[in-house]
Order: sequence, then C-alpha cells, then structure tokens
Amino acid sequence: MPHDPTDHFVHVRGASEHNLKNVDVDLPRDAMVAFTGVSGSGKSSLAFGTLYAEAQRRYFESVAPYARRLVQQMGAPHVQEITGLPPAVALQQRRGAPSSRSSVGTLTTLSNLLRMLYSRAGTYPAGAPRLAAEAFSPNTVAGACPRCHGLGEEHDVSEELMVPDTSLSIREGAIAAWPGAWQGANLRSIVTGLGIDVDTPWRSLKAKDRQWLLFTDEQPKVFIKPERDRVDHGYYGLFWSARAHVHHVLATSKSQMMRDKAMRFVRSLPCPDCAGTGLRPDSLEVTFRGLSIAEVNALSFTELVALLRPVAELSEAAAATSMADSGEATEVAVRLCGDLVARIRVLLDLGLGYLSLGRSSTTLSPGEAQRLRIATQLRSGLFGVVYVLDEPSAGLHPADAAPLLDVLETLKGSGNSLFVVEHDLDIVRRADWVVDIGPGAGEDGGRVLYSGPVEGLEQVTDSVTGAHLFGRVEAPLRPQRAPHGWLHLRGVSRHNLEDLSWMCRCAS
Repeated sequence: MPHDPTDHFVHVRGASEHNLKNVDVDLPRDAMVAFTGVSGSGKSSLAFGTLYAEAQRRYFESVAPYARRLVQQMGAPHVQEITGLPPAVALQQRRGAPSSRSSVGTLTTLSNLLRMLYSRAGTYPAGAPRLAAEAFSPNTVAGACPRCHGLGEEHDVSEELMVPDTSLSIREGAIAAWPGAWQGANLRSIVTGLGIDVDTPWRSLKAKDRQWLLFTDEQPKVFIKPERDRVDHGYYGLFWSARAHVHHVLATSKSQMMRDKAMRFVRSLPCPDCAGTGLRPDSLEVTFRGLSIAEVNALSFTELVALLRPVAELSEAAAATSMADSGEATEVAVRLCGDLVARIRVLLDLGLGYLSLGRSSTTLSPGEAQRLRIATQLRSGLFGVVYVLDEPSAGLHPADAAPLLDVLETLKGSGNSLFVVEHDLDIVRRADWVVDIGPGAGEDGGRVLYSGPVEGLEQVTDSVTGAHLFGRVEAPLRPQRAPHGWLHLRGVSRHNLEDLSWMCRCAS
C-alpha cells in the first residue's frame, strides 16, 4: 500500500529483531515517543535495531557502493515493512572516540570557533605575524608542538621505576629494567669492565655513573675476558643503557610478554617544551582577554561563559567603528564570542557546566557524551529527521532533568521527531506518546503492550511501567544486609576528584 504523505505516522509491520515477536506498531512523527519496558524487554531492539537500522539502510542504498565501504553500517533489520520513516540520527550511550586527540572541544566543534577567535581577534606580541586558525590546534602540522607532535605528553622511562630498590647492588638486580639470564650477566661484565663496582649498593654509586647507566645513548664495546678454566678467547660485549634497552624492546620485540614487562618502566609525563598543551610556543604567546588558548581550554564552561560574555554583549555597531585590528573590541570578536556563548549556554542547560573544552573525550561518561551530541544537534539546523536517543537522562541529577527536557522540546519544535528509549518516569510523563514493550525480559518480552498517549498506559494491567508510572506499586525494598567490614580509600585524585579520602561499611 503506497505511503500517504499526509499520514503523520511511521508504520512498522512484522518486526522480529532479537526478541521482538512479529511486532506491528504505529508511531507519530513530529512528536516525542518514549519506548519503555523492563531491561531486556526489546525496546532498544525496536528503536535502534529496527527503526534506526532501517533508516540507515535506506540512506546507504542511495550512496555509491565504493562510499559504503568507508562507513560502518548496521545490518538489515528483521522487519516485513516500515512506511513513513524519515532519515534518522542515533544518539546512543557510548563513550567518546578512543583517541587521545579527541576532546570536548572537537566533539562539539566549539574548538573551531575558539581557534578562529584567537586567529582573528587575539592579541599578538609586538612584531609577531598573524597566525591562521590551524596554528591554534595541536592536531595540525601548523600548531602541533614539534617535540610531542601535539599529544602534550611524552612516554619515557623513569629512574624510580627502573630502580625500585636503591639498597640493592647491580649484581643483586638493582636495575630492574635490564634483562635477566645471559644478557643480564653480560651487562654486568661490561659494567665491571668500565670500572663501575657491581657489588656496591645503587644509592652509594656516583650520581654521574647512575645517570649514565640508566640514560646514556652511548654504546661502548668492552672486551670480556673468559672465566678461568674456559678455553675460549673472550669477546667484545656491547653496552645498552636501561632506557635504550626498554626502547629497543618496545620498538622491535614481537613478544607481548616482553613488551608488557618493558611498559612497567614507562610513564607519561607532560611535554617539557609545551607544558602539556601540545601547541607551538608562538601559538601560546597569543592571548584573548589575557589568556592563551591553552588556558581557555582548561576553563570550565561556566568560567568560559563568564570570560566571553562581556565581549559578546558589546554593541556590534560600536565594535564596527573601533580602530583596533585585533583584540576584544573588534566586530569579529563580538560576533564570535556571541556565538560561543549561545552554544555553551545549551551545555550549561544540560548540566555540563563543569566540563572544559580541553577535556579528553575518553574520560567522558556515556551520558555526558550523549548530551554533548544532543547539544551539537540542537545547533545543526536539521529538521524533518528522527532522533533516536538512548536514555538521555542517564547520569543526570533529577534537578537537571527539566533543562534536558527543554532542550528535547526545542529539537522537536524545530520540526524533528524524537524516539527516546528511557527508564526515567519524569521523561516518560513528558512524552507525547509511549510504546511499552514487555511484559518481561528476553523470551518473556518482545510484545507491544501499549502504544498511544501516556495517560492510556494506566489501564494496561500487564505493564510494569504503567504500574510504577501511576503509583499502583511501590518499589520493592531489598532485604538489608549486615555490614561486616570497612572499605578505606585514601588520596583519590582522578578527573575532578582532589585527594579525597573516606571509608564506608561493606556488606557481604
């Protein structure tokens, strides 16, 4: 039956992806549709495995075959027919791309605007040439620190790791990073031939000898005399410092066991040339409102808005008549700051004011990463698409749920449809339509118990969602277990935790 363009519904027929049992369901477009049910009921199989997968499959059918190979695609879903399905964008719960070069700034594209701001409106040192926007990115040749190649850190050995016990002598294994067996004995013979006592405790050796043994790039050859009662005539042994040996193993060894051992002596340190920023010195010398771009990248979004707002609120007319060709009084500074402040306010509304542009994407929780993508889509200007979201409230304090709903309403008001897989009952209550899958999980789920306006779910007696949504049951209390000990945590410093120590009772 041909699709009627005036019919504002997506029609699904015969969906059997995963545990779905030949599901037929109609979903309104230009609305917020909540997919509910217990974990494992099949709601994600319908929203992501069927609807989004089919929308993606149809899109890639129109793409040239050679281009399809460049993009990871989902398989064709098990469904007889879907009509009225617009293009879809999936905003799933997943962490940021596993790359040390990916940050909050790159995920949200806010870094592009900030680099342009520094290029066009930054304050340059006297006589310094104006830099292109690319020079303010550690991910480009123009901006990357030559020493660390923009990573902001170096991976190198440390004396503390290579010599964990300074009371030992070289013969007793003080240099833990050196090899054992014959190679270790060979190095000890070479060191003896160089006039260094291998039986003196490490801490008692001369400092210059300790540094040379661990870090030199020199590789002298020393003649090793044969032991008594040996008939051979000796040989020349080649010296390797501890660092040279570790680097050689990491560069050439095919043994994962040896590589893992070598990595025990390596740690990551801030690059001494760029102080961990990943940028060239000339890029760091340019400032805006007295701060380098690295310092601005370290500010929280709340602090960044406070920094940029005074410039954003300047009159464009006044800025247009300014005689300055750079700095915060220029027209370009006012416009770029205004755009940055407007975009960041959305992130503040989503409860992300504590993040910074320089925060690595690998440190984001799945909920944080999804809300960043929601904010980016809000500014994309797309309309007529289906956004399929996976528990956008995950990780949010209940007080932050209302601003999230406002952002979702804005996306819907821009002419889009929202298909939301959600457990949060406050989010479900705000939906225009609910599709409840169940009644249980796995083989006990996979059926549509209800599809319609939220209030109608109250009459569905088999729905666990409806029972909790309308207060027919209270959450069961788990039996309280008796604590049997204490868990002590001391000096925890990770992400925004600063040397925290606490203890709590543990139950069996």
